[in-house]
Amino acid sequence: MRRTVAVIGIPLVLAVMAGCGATRPSKYYTLEVPDKPPATGHSYPVSLLVGRFAAPHLFRDDRLVYRSRNAEMGTYEYHRWAEPPTEMLETMLVRLLRASGQYRSVELLRSNARGDYIVRGRLSALEEVDDGSPLARVALEIELYSPKTGTTVWSHFYRHDEPVNGKTVPAVVEALNRNVQSGLAETVAGLDQYFAEHPPK
Repeated sequence: MRRTVAVIGIPLVLAVMAGCGATRPSKYYTLEVPDKPPATGHSYPVSLLVGRFAAPHLFRDDRLVYRSRNAEMGTYEYHRWAEPPTEMLETMLVRLLRASGQYRSVELLRSNARGDYIVRGRLSALEEVDDGSPLARVALEIELYSPKTGTTVWSHFYRHDEPVNGKTVPAVVEALNRNVQSGLAETVAGLDQYFAEHPPK
């Protein structure tokens, strides 16, 4: 009887091993840094530090998020961001602000650099929304904090649903990318307007 069990057990183990080998490979995506913003001709003697973006747990993970019509949220198992979205947004904002050429320096807050102002953000949506036709929703809030006065001197809220050209995950990512770029472009323009209206002494 023991031999019979052993003979039957071997095919079962092989079948399980074969099933494990058929796991779907994960696909990874990234948000792209937009083109260099147009120069405004302004230049401010200001050092900016970009702080960590706050976000709910879902948007600090690397899985792509979707929301259904009944407001239920879920994540894709095999479609993931190459980095947590909050970290990608921080990097993108630093690069855009540096590329604008408007500031003396722009660094991440976690570096050893010291700054005159801190740019802080909160990501509250970066998701696919199933509303009959798929939409790519982005919602983020950016604020400019002055350590000298201990106050927030400027803030901007961006929320937009971008149409998705197709019904595939890559099409959703492309729409999210366009949406994030628009939001960050508004942020850069808003910061420029603030310093233009409140020239640093």
